Amino acid sequence: MSFLSSASPKLPPWKVLLVDDEPDIHDITKLTLSRFRLEGRALSFVHAYSGAEAKQVLAREEGIALVFLDVVMEREDSGLEVARWMREDLGNQFTRIVLRTGQPGQAPEERVIVNYDINDYKEKTELDRTKLFTTTFAALRAYRDIMKVEEARQAQLHYREGLERVIAASAHIFKQRNLRDFASGLLQQVVALLRLETSMLLRLRGASAITGEQDYEVLAQIGDHEADGGILSPSLLSQLDDAKSNKISRLHGDTYVGYFPNSSGKASLLVLKGVEEISDLDAQLLEVFCSGVAIAFDNILLTQEITDTQAELILRLGDVVESRSHEGGNHVRRMAEVCQLLAQASGMSEEETMVLRHAAPMHDIGKISTPDAVLLKPGKLDAAEWEIMKQHPTVGMSILDGSQRPLLKAAAVIAHQHHEKYDGSGYPQGLVGENIHKYARIAAVADVFDALMHKRCYKDAWPLERVVSYLREVSGSHLDPQYVELLIANLDAALALNQRFPD
Repeated sequence: MSFLSSASPKLPPWKVLLVDDEPDIHDITKLTLSRFRLEGRALSFVHAYSGAEAKQVLAREEGIALVFLDVVMEREDSGLEVARWMREDLGNQFTRIVLRTGQPGQAPEERVIVNYDINDYKEKTELDRTKLFTTTFAALRAYRDIMKVEEARQAQLHYREGLERVIAASAHIFKQRNLRDFASGLLQQVVALLRLETSMLLRLRGASAITGEQDYEVLAQIGDHEADGGILSPSLLSQLDDAKSNKISRLHGDTYVGYFPNSSGKASLLVLKGVEEISDLDAQLLEVFCSGVAIAFDNILLTQEITDTQAELILRLGDVVESRSHEGGNHVRRMAEVCQLLAQASGMSEEETMVLRHAAPMHDIGKISTPDAVLLKPGKLDAAEWEIMKQHPTVGMSILDGSQRPLLKAAAVIAHQHHEKYDGSGYPQGLVGENIHKYARIAAVADVFDALMHKRCYKDAWPLERVVSYLREVSGSHLDPQYVELLIANLDAALALNQRFPD
């Protein structure tokens, strides 16, 4: 390609620094190279009139491709010192240096080039128009080639670092068992990987025509999506529909929508906002990352589906049991929610809390064997009837015992111990204090609270003040005082749950 052209450049110009204490040298060089072009790029000149000023410019300006450097300025070796400083102190090994001197005897060519990493050495008198063009061309072409090698090296380094981040991120999110936690962890890692601030992870719902729900479920999001017209704005829905229909990933302006199918026949959709472009490298890293987590995602989906189905069956079975005693249909739901509230307030782990929440509705499963005459008696039970009623914890435990599933094992413990009292006066085992499992102690508080707050066949609902007074009265005898105090401290939240699930 010709380096002399009258065509207008379409690319940024090559940045050239002129360092010389003679202003005429600056003017002549600019004039001589005014029509220079390399690959359609002209020259942009930066000026310095001393060695000290040259250092300031080099420290401040980025992307200087070539320096025409005078030797003798404020000192006889000013130019040589600038060359040394560039290479050693500044660490700039890329910028090409052409040394120019009007006093060649003061700087022998061989010594200067070897000791100071000078790319070319010219006497000012020999730099006529043609030689100045060819020297500039050779220097800039060398700079271009060096930068291509450096860019390839940086890309390789970036890819390696990216793969390391991918591996580290995958290892982290693989530890997540909950779908929401997994999705949130996945999104955080993708955002960090691509250095973005706003993103969203969705999945396609199954059987949306049956459920009547929207096709897309937001699993996790990072950043402000409201500024763009809401989480699922019409424009974003159109982009999601495009990805779903065509089964491809695509960049829409500054929004990237990634389509990632999984082995179950469904798909996940990744939305990245504020993206100028997705480079081939980033796309490869994203593909490696998303394909790696697809298996884990499928497994979590399957596990959660099983867990959710199991929990719902337990809840519905609890409803069946409670319906026999003509108690409110939402008793087991309220109790489960209050159990979760108390567990969280006590600092219980999320995993344990959810096990308790799903297991609590089975606390009275043993009543399935209690005769109606006893279960539905409106008045006080006689001694014989009371002995029959006291059998339901043991029956419940026998129904649930033997399973290795954490949820059912927890349900067996709660069913067996929820009538134990903190002072040891409860049944069926007469356990004392912390010998009663914490699940059962929490369930007992939730059960008593709900029973007192609502109408039963043997009593009317109590006013709130009387309920709180009674809870304090039996704290330390019937109920664990720790969980009683936590309930009272979170009474507003508990009452909100009552309103959410009324009889």
